[in-house]
Amino acid sequence: MKRLSCLLATSISVLAISVPAMAALNAGDKAPDFKAPASLDGKTFEFSLKQSLAKGPVVVYFYPSAYTGGCNLQAHTFAVNYDKFAAAGASIIGVSLDSIERLNQFSADPEYCAGKVAVASDSSGSIARSYDLKVGDAKPGAKDTRGVEIGHGFAERTTFIVTPDGKISATVGGVSPVENVAKALEIVEQLGATKK
Repeated sequence: MKRLSCLLATSISVLAISVPAMAALNAGDKAPDFKAPASLDGKTFEFSLKQSLAKGPVVVYFYPSAYTGGCNLQAHTFAVNYDKFAAAGASIIGVSLDSIERLNQFSADPEYCAGKVAVASDSSGSIARSYDLKVGDAKPGAKDTRGVEIGHGFAERTTFIVTPDGKISATVGGVSPVENVAKALEIVEQLGATKK
């Protein structure tokens, strides 16, 4: 019950700081390459989109902030479905304006990324902007589900499925966090099926 009320309170505060959708890059567009500090299971590394694409499709999902209602749910849903994405040959990277310190905690948290989903820090918002995503300012005093002040801006929740040729196969936005993951999985499974 405590967790549900915490999620509800956070969802309300995230609605107050949500970012309106804008014209994100679309299918067929070249995905901007990027490198960023990232975390997997609490350990920092440098994520490179180009290197990840050498292994197969990459699901690049932008989200507003770690430890907020919808983002917690989305990270958890990606973690629960991680093996299905891997079976389809795809890797996953979450991107937010969170600091790498926050992401080290979030990536290892068994309730959310669970040590399975890597998350990258785009503290300046430049990666999000390169994908034509709107980046909004933080609401002063906004706190996460732990009661910690967020203190950074927010990129709109949008997911890009990028194929090894560096092109965007699909863009998923404007849906719930759980539906976002389900649509991304459906797309990577279709990509995997067409390769067979």
